[in-house]
Amino acid sequence: MRTPPTSSLEARYAEPHRRYHGQAHIDACLDLLDAWPGLSDAERRVLGWAIWWHDAIYDPKASDNEARSADLARRELPALGASSAEVEEVARLVRLTAGHEVAAGDRLGAILVSIDLAVLGGSPQAYDAYARAVREEYAHVPEPLWRAGRGRVLQRFLDAPVIFPDPDFRAAREARARANLSRELETLR
Repeated sequence: MRTPPTSSLEARYAEPHRRYHGQAHIDACLDLLDAWPGLSDAERRVLGWAIWWHDAIYDPKASDNEARSADLARRELPALGASSAEVEEVARLVRLTAGHEVAAGDRLGAILVSIDLAVLGGSPQAYDAYARAVREEYAHVPEPLWRAGRGRVLQRFLDAPVIFPDPDFRAAREARARANLSRELETLR
């Protein structure tokens, strides 16, 4: 496990209701960032912070987690030496993880969103473990409502022209992600 940059994050990622959106997810994202080629030190620093803060606030009953996480990053990052431009870029990137849609030409946004969604293009076993963990996070939702809501989320990904906005990441994982999403969608019907 990597050491969180603040004790606030350490406590947040250890919250008992987190089954997928916890420290293991952050570690997996940071591992992908570590292996990402062609990033400057400044880009790697901003993306690292965005990974740390993108799920800092995670309440399965709320719809504003990313906005609140971005606000938390704005409050906490200056104490870590982040410039105001870095703070605003991290907050922008964190907000992108709400809808996972990235404007053309937004290289850092494409990298962050692709990293955040990487599990979708993982092995069937890894994907199934992710899907079970997310269901546990939403245990408060009755099964019929879960099936309908989760089905809409999966279908939205499948209907999107691309899941992974980074072209290299897409080439490596898009087909597997679509197969995993389709397979889960069938189990919900």
